[in-house]
Amino acid sequence: MYPAQFDYRRAGSVDEALSLLQENEDAKLMAGGHSLIPMMKLRLAQPPVVIDIGRLDELKGISEANGSVRVGSLTTHADIAASDVLAAHCPVLAEAAGHIGDAQVRNRGTIGGNIAHADPGSDIPPVLVLLGASVHLQSPSGTRSVAAGDFFQDLLMTDVGEDEILTHVEAPALGAGTGAAYLKFEHPASGYAVVGAAAAVTVQGGRCTGAGLVVGGVSATPTTVDVSSLVGTDLSDDAIAAAASGLDAEDPIGDIFASGDYRVHVGKVYGKRALAAARDRA
Repeated sequence: MYPAQFDYRRAGSVDEALSLLQENEDAKLMAGGHSLIPMMKLRLAQPPVVIDIGRLDELKGISEANGSVRVGSLTTHADIAASDVLAAHCPVLAEAAGHIGDAQVRNRGTIGGNIAHADPGSDIPPVLVLLGASVHLQSPSGTRSVAAGDFFQDLLMTDVGEDEILTHVEAPALGAGTGAAYLKFEHPASGYAVVGAAAAVTVQGGRCTGAGLVVGGVSATPTTVDVSSLVGTDLSDDAIAAAASGLDAEDPIGDIFASGDYRVHVGKVYGKRALAAARDRA
């Protein structure tokens, strides 16, 4: 289906993009276009104006400083997956980006567009929540940051205001003795995660001192699983299986590909596998 008629504007700077947002009610920002354009072609989104920010170099790039990694919102999934900085300081984010779609999608899609779209089947959101990342936003009145756990509010809904642009994401670098992993059960045609699991464990002296597990695709937003029972254990397979079995969702999402109950079951399986992989990397 063709999208409804719209006007196209290309911003030359973040400030110009913010001005265009103020001047055009109900306008939408476009980065790589891999989330917005399909929605427009299905007439699920009909913005009167599309503001193209895809060429703003100030929103691109990956860096590390003071124990944190910073990823510009227009950084492509391909660049994230291939980043030496992330390989050294936050490899689980690069791993998740490498799972996204196919080569064409990874070369055009951006981390900002991905998380602003907030599809439950996206690979990046569970990893950001796991890492305790922050999402940084800019508006005409200033800047603010939102914890990733608060950023994703509901199905295809985030905390981005109508007058705001997502500028970058920051996440703590993984410390010594910490292993992390992202695994997913993907839809064979789209590459979206039917269920995706992001896990991290910290080991000192042969014992677990910290653990985290976040599962995507089960609920409208990433689901954090309480795996505190792993602290103090040797991370045996039985302990990991018991912790992963704690995944629960009051209202799991379901569709023609997978029922809610099935997603919860698969989430427990992939949560167990992700925790085991993180243990082996710690």
